[in-house]
Amino acid sequence: MIWWPSEVPTLTHGLITLRPLNESDIPEIYTSCQDPVIPKFTRVPRDYTMAHAEFFVREKTPKSLAEKTELAFAIEFGNGGDRKFAGVISFHSMDLPDLVAELGYWIRSDARGKGTGTTAARMLTNFGFESMGFERIEALVDVENLASKKLLLAAGYGLEGILRKKSRRYDGSQIDMALFSALRDEWQEI
Repeated sequence: MIWWPSEVPTLTHGLITLRPLNESDIPEIYTSCQDPVIPKFTRVPRDYTMAHAEFFVREKTPKSLAEKTELAFAIEFGNGGDRKFAGVISFHSMDLPDLVAELGYWIRSDARGKGTGTTAARMLTNFGFESMGFERIEALVDVENLASKKLLLAAGYGLEGILRKKSRRYDGSQIDMALFSALRDEWQEI
């Protein structure tokens, strides 16, 4: 059985903190999502507006928590007052009876390549196994997203295979997705 938190907890490991999203994240989310890499490889719209960011923080995230459909966190890196917003990470597309969740994330451009996303993925995966009770956590990645595939492998996920024509891009093309997974009984905690 899955334990579901009544509020988004704060998780910390080294210089990385996962915390609840808040009002001050809205401009950071909006600015970050202007980077063309994020909509290219995620479900973030290409024409991302401030209204999208406001809706995500004020309405979608609280509703998803209450309905147990997504558990979203802001990613921060740094110490004390020098912490900086680095992206968003979540569990979504869950199958609670089967104890399975999907991990999703995006990392802002100036935080990429520094281990921030890898550490955040490991932290949330640990929380999913140890606190929530998941047995399997999956991640689907566009086969062209080399950085994300590298992040998941470094975080301890294994590549299971390629799902052909699994997702649709905004331009209408069908794309292949790489399926990664981590299993509770094989997981190495950080």
